[in-house]
Amino acid sequence: MTGATTPTRVPGSVHSFDISTGVDGPGTRFVAFLAGCPLRCQYCHSPDTWQRRNGRTTGADDLLTEIRRYERFLKVAGGGVTLSGGEPLLQPAFTREVLRGCREMGLHTALDTSGFLGHRADDDLLDAVDLVLLDIKSGTPAAYRTVTRTGRLAPTVRFAHRLADRGTPIWVRFVLVPGLTDDPADVDAVAAIAAGVPTIERVEVLPFHRLGAPKYAALGLPFPLADTPPPDAALQERVRGQFRAHGLTVC
Repeated sequence: MTGATTPTRVPGSVHSFDISTGVDGPGTRFVAFLAGCPLRCQYCHSPDTWQRRNGRTTGADDLLTEIRRYERFLKVAGGGVTLSGGEPLLQPAFTREVLRGCREMGLHTALDTSGFLGHRADDDLLDAVDLVLLDIKSGTPAAYRTVTRTGRLAPTVRFAHRLADRGTPIWVRFVLVPGLTDDPADVDAVAAIAAGVPTIERVEVLPFHRLGAPKYAALGLPFPLADTPPPDAALQERVRGQFRAHGLTVC
């Protein structure tokens, strides 16, 4: 049909991309940050990715062409490609085609998501995912709402169990913020959720930082946690210990 969009011409909004090691999946990775996110997490360090209009309209094939430039290097470095955000599942068709293209190159693929829009990921998309980096923001519905300001916990939990039913490996990411996500009962609730998902391989406790504060200022937005300090070593170890007490591997 004349004018039809071929799969790799599926358009998306890409904020930026980078090469990283050790923080976005195994090995050295090409990380594409897609624009647009339905959540407004208080600790978000990239408010410039909240709106799709803040990204550049890009065809899936164009992004794959960029990735192909690094293909050999990524393979030698034992890495792959991670789609992050923003929230990649806000653009499921684009995300699916990029992941498929990476799989065709023989590259390891990772999806970094909150799981809030997990229902938008069809089986074809998940078939192209080797690893899900799942951000579990909090462990109770009320606390989740406070942290994200717009989201609900249940969709993330459903998505985690759907991934487990498929046998998809998961790395959980939990951002530790003093006074916001450090309540012992809530941490235990997150740990209990994770312990009930058999394909979760590890939990990464990520200490809060204020490096995104200048982005809020540039956008004319207040940074909700401007006066919140990073967690000290004792708090980090306490929280990691809570996850370990549930039988989880913690990083």
